[in-house]
Amino acid sequence: MPPPADIVKVAIEWPGAFPKLMEIDQKKPLSAIIKEVCEGWSLGNHENFALQIADATNFYITEKNRNDIKNGSILRLTTSPYQTAVQLHERIQSSSMDAKLEALKDLANASRDITFAQEFINLDGISLLTQMVESGTERYQKLQKIMKPCFGDLLSFTLTAFVELMDHGIVSWDTFSVAFIKKIASYVNKSAMDTAVLQRSLAILESMVLNSQDLYHKVAQEITIGQLIPHLQGSDQDIQTYTIAVINALFLKAPEEKRQEMAHILAQKQLRSIILSNVIRSTTAINDEMAHQLYVLQVLTFNLLEDRMMTKMDPQDQAQRDIIFELRRIAFDADCDPINSGSIEKRKSMYTRDYKKLGFINHVNPAVDFTQIPPGMLALDNMLYFARHHQDAYIRIVLENSSREDKHECPFGRSSIELTKMLCEILKVGELPSENCHDFHPMFFTHDRHFEEFFCICIQLLNKTWKEMRATSEDFNKVMQVVREQIMRALTLKPNSLDQFKSRLQNLSYTEILKIRQSERMNQEDFQSRPIQELREKIQPEIMELIKQQRLNRLCEGTCFRKISSRRRQDKFWYCRLSPNHKVLHYGDLEESPQGEVPHDSLQDKLPVADIKAVITGKDCPHMKEKGALKQNKEVLELAFSVLYESDEYLNFIAPDKHEYCVWTDGLNALLGKEMTSEYTKSDMDTLLSMEMKLRLLDLENIQIPEVPPPIPKEPSNYDFVYDCN
Repeated sequence: MPPPADIVKVAIEWPGAFPKLMEIDQKKPLSAIIKEVCEGWSLGNHENFALQIADATNFYITEKNRNDIKNGSILRLTTSPYQTAVQLHERIQSSSMDAKLEALKDLANASRDITFAQEFINLDGISLLTQMVESGTERYQKLQKIMKPCFGDLLSFTLTAFVELMDHGIVSWDTFSVAFIKKIASYVNKSAMDTAVLQRSLAILESMVLNSQDLYHKVAQEITIGQLIPHLQGSDQDIQTYTIAVINALFLKAPEEKRQEMAHILAQKQLRSIILSNVIRSTTAINDEMAHQLYVLQVLTFNLLEDRMMTKMDPQDQAQRDIIFELRRIAFDADCDPINSGSIEKRKSMYTRDYKKLGFINHVNPAVDFTQIPPGMLALDNMLYFARHHQDAYIRIVLENSSREDKHECPFGRSSIELTKMLCEILKVGELPSENCHDFHPMFFTHDRHFEEFFCICIQLLNKTWKEMRATSEDFNKVMQVVREQIMRALTLKPNSLDQFKSRLQNLSYTEILKIRQSERMNQEDFQSRPIQELREKIQPEIMELIKQQRLNRLCEGTCFRKISSRRRQDKFWYCRLSPNHKVLHYGDLEESPQGEVPHDSLQDKLPVADIKAVITGKDCPHMKEKGALKQNKEVLELAFSVLYESDEYLNFIAPDKHEYCVWTDGLNALLGKEMTSEYTKSDMDTLLSMEMKLRLLDLENIQIPEVPPPIPKEPSNYDFVYDCN
């Protein structure tokens, strides 16, 4: 007879004694279980003891998480969170430097547990740590020459404990004094500082800026871009990552009117070229977190264009109209002086003719063309940049098109406006950065005017593609679609420079795009005749079963998931995998991201598949309904899913990418006997079905398959040809 569901068999350790095997009744109060364990070892005052998970996390067992205890778990009897907090609170105030250092080290480790953190914070532990940072460090600095390593470790563990405690979100960031901020900022501003101290100081400043608008202003007064730049010029990628994260945080929280000013300072300090030479072109490979911070910086930089993108042109504004006059002058006035060109009517006629050649929709008043938002004034800015900085190419494009027939000319004005709008869509100008994205483009860090140069390359591509397609005005949208495809395909290759991007586009001519499309069309060819349809329907269940097995096999291999917190780089990982018999989900926390598969026996927690009631995705997941920045993030919502089991218990996931999300939601739905509906299932089905169809039809190549089956021949007049064996 199987044991009751509420009984779990565990081993319990106590220092200096043999471990005990014990059955825990989950219906009994936790205090009663602890009392029973203490009595077994003749320990009094059971209220001073608690149970911990005996692994690297050392998390306390509480009434809230006790259901996570599974059969075979190893627990440890230890002092209660309150007693531990009281002891550490006293120990970190020791007059002995060695004792203080050891206590701070223990505190840094213990603070990862929210139960302990709550008790320590209740003892006003955060205030004690901030006081030690504000005032105590001066005394230690006097001893720095004698005990330099000790000082660095002392401060490092103090700041680590502080960061871990704040990460639980129990205490508001708004409670900290200016003196504390100044002290943390001073560690960042010093040229020679312990690496661990510098890392944690940068992490604290980033969290302050992101979590409090008031602290943003205080931090911005203490930290300047000039003081952060030297940290980027070193070789430690972690320090570089934290530094860019602080710059991003300051950028993100700056009021709109100050962002342009901050961008100007970043340009003055040559941040772009420093990142290019010391980070992007460094011999050290860029890790995921650095890639994310570079992506965030790229997004925030492009978002500076949003104001111009959403600004309509005022047709009555003379300064804005003068820009259009400048475009006309550069293109046509090299050999023509409009002031001495006759009457006002004649000049107006000349302007109208020239504006038509420039490709504006409204020939009389081209300013009207820029009242559409997006792209608004940004399109005019791009056109002027192209005309001034690539004058020969600009004049050539305008004159080439003005010499063609009207229906074959590529309208420069209209093309520039639509192209600017398209580039803003491709680069997602105006959208907030995604929490999980690492998609930065090195080429945008190679030029101070990267967007304008990007436009200049693409407008020349558009004109070239127009000629290759022999397009007319009716083909305008078709040309734009081809140009979009050329740009997107070139960007996916991640060129390292704008010149490399340009050369990639040269290889993606209209003819090449047609070949690629033809190849893709052949790969996805969908025969419509009835016999082929019947064959598809016959094969489809076999392919679906194959996809299902692949999904389940991937679940058996398992995936490492990240626990997202408000401080992104303090990553905590957990691993989940399906048992080979497809009956149990094994999962558990990890100290770091694994290099390969994690064995089942190292994952302490289990969830029987039979207990799973449903799979929930997106905004309906409980961890997406909680307060915090995550619920605002579209990308994270698209990667979130939860498993509902037992009585409204949830196992919450955030997939590392879209592919893993589809694999896991498909696999879990397959385990529940439900349909696999992800976009990857559809893609895999199309690919495998197309491949299988082609293999089966190889022998019928160049043979016309009839729409209807051939007629059955008439019965023969006699059956004399039949041989009767009897």
